[in-house]
Amino acid sequence: GSLLAELKGHTDSVGGVAFSPDGQTIATASDDRTVRLWHRGGTLLAELKGHGDRVGHVAFSPDGQAIATASDDGTARLWQRGGTLLVELKSHDARVRHVGFSPDSHTIATASDDSTARLWQRDGSLLAELKGHTDSVWSVAFSPDAQIIATASYDGTARLWQRDGTRHAELKGHGGPVTDVTFSPDSQTIATASYDGTVRLWQRDGSLLAELKGHTDSVGGVADRPSGQEGASAAADGTRRLRQRN
Repeated sequence: GSLLAELKGHTDSVGGVAFSPDGQTIATASDDRTVRLWHRGGTLLAELKGHGDRVGHVAFSPDGQAIATASDDGTARLWQRGGTLLVELKSHDARVRHVGFSPDSHTIATASDDSTARLWQRDGSLLAELKGHTDSVWSVAFSPDAQIIATASYDGTARLWQRDGTRHAELKGHGGPVTDVTFSPDSQTIATASYDGTVRLWQRDGSLLAELKGHTDSVGGVADRPSGQEGASAAADGTRRLRQRN
């Protein structure tokens, strides 16, 4: 519980944070339209400037060489780890809420308020558009085996897609917007978090495995431990819950 460092310098709210794969660098995304890179000791390494609106999400590539940012300006950007802009991903018609990399670091997925997710090559070329949601897409994730992409939407559903953009399955049953989605390390189980106060676990074919109840307010995030034996959820009721995988 001892404080290690305080990362100070942003001039507005910080809404996103990510560690590099080697654990040595932290990226922070802010409403001040910048992302900052810090050494884990708290030293500022670089400031990523160029977005025209707040930056809500940031992610490192698994190979640790690139950083992706998602912004309310309708774009995502790819940066070198040193802070140099590599490419701007443009074609969404609204805020980009979330960005993620494939396990091999070569494909980037973006989720947007325009009700779509999009897949991009690392050079900025558009590969596929994932269309079917009827409201904002809040989160996107690749399965660890890189075969499936999952999206979570304000329309109350999550969807599974093939990498060519073909729809694989629709996860229906939540009683409110689906805010986050993640895969188990073996790629066989999907967890979704919702405004309905629950987390649901699904098989890869879309079958419901379990409904995890107990939160008394919206669940905003869900994550699995690398071992796959435990998961965590965080909610607006002020609590976090840990679950064991049966």
